[in-house]
Amino acid sequence: MPSTWGKIFKITTFGESHGTSVGVVIEGLPGGMPFSLEEIQKDLSRRRPGQNLLTTPRKEDDEVRVVSGVFEGKTIGSPVCLFVDNKNAIGRDYEKFRHIYRPSHADFTYDAKYGFRSHVGGGRASVRETIGRVAAGAIARVILERELGISTIAWVDSIGTVNADLESNPPKSFEEVDSNDVRCPDPKAAPLMEEKIREVRKIGDSIGGTIRAVVRNCPPGLGDPVYDKLDGDLGRAVLSIPACKGFEIGSGFEGTKYRGSEHNDEFYVEEGTGRIRTKTNRSGGLQGGISNGENITIRAAFKPTATISIEQGTVDDTPENTILKAGGRHDPCVLPRAVPIVEAAINLVLIDAYFYQRSLHPEWWQKHSLK
Repeated sequence: MPSTWGKIFKITTFGESHGTSVGVVIEGLPGGMPFSLEEIQKDLSRRRPGQNLLTTPRKEDDEVRVVSGVFEGKTIGSPVCLFVDNKNAIGRDYEKFRHIYRPSHADFTYDAKYGFRSHVGGGRASVRETIGRVAAGAIARVILERELGISTIAWVDSIGTVNADLESNPPKSFEEVDSNDVRCPDPKAAPLMEEKIREVRKIGDSIGGTIRAVVRNCPPGLGDPVYDKLDGDLGRAVLSIPACKGFEIGSGFEGTKYRGSEHNDEFYVEEGTGRIRTKTNRSGGLQGGISNGENITIRAAFKPTATISIEQGTVDDTPENTILKAGGRHDPCVLPRAVPIVEAAINLVLIDAYFYQRSLHPEWWQKHSLK
């Protein structure tokens, strides 16, 4: 089962939803880099369950500990291993799923592929697998900010039919995004989104939506043509997040409605800096699979949570038709908790592209590094 991501900054996540622990092994960190467990914990706390009444009632502190690769606050060049213990797993909640496939969940497909599955919590298909990604993504975030000034901010842009209006004024800080439980910094849309989530939760249903993200201060030159395009890697990373079913960069599908003369981003030389810029950014900061120095803009679509408390038709592993009313502890909407996961996925792609570019072209690093 593939569980590894990256070429140079390489991560391997491990653990299952109701196992003893989950975590990540990170390779490729040079020795002597400052290491902050507090920054990792900050991102994990934004992702953890039980934050408020809009999320699953499962209570987990998600307290991270480092077991290798760090000495006296700095990396030593060997793999860094981070652990988070599962403290509130209740396996008996899932006993009814031992022989029954939940509609739109990974139960059937895992069984079809491996001939065996973990029915408690969904095993590796659970969103708890993303703890390792968020922990590693926090390390990537700190390095990108410190060495290149890159900042990645994501937020909930829609829940069901409720849409935020932030395209002309996207948030610039985590504090703006976290100003409410739904993680939408639009003061008009956020209460309507919360109301929509509470509405579906009350009847045991779920709802989906979209997340937008902006990467600021990404220098030109990251990514490679053809098979290692930065947009391709970003799409793969974001689409690998549980429940993510759609991905766009820049104008995305909306761009199909334009003519070339309307859609093209015209270049100009910025007065005072001499930088090559674009007058518009319908490309979303990427051209030919390589960053062009403009903001990287991303939108990701997340389906409604598969496990709900409303009766649905399904089959068991006999196979026979049957009826399932799932119950248990589940998010009525994954969007608020998915915000830091999307940020982590983006930062993991960017740090790997950065380390790769730096190793091949030292002069590029000297030009763009803040150090």
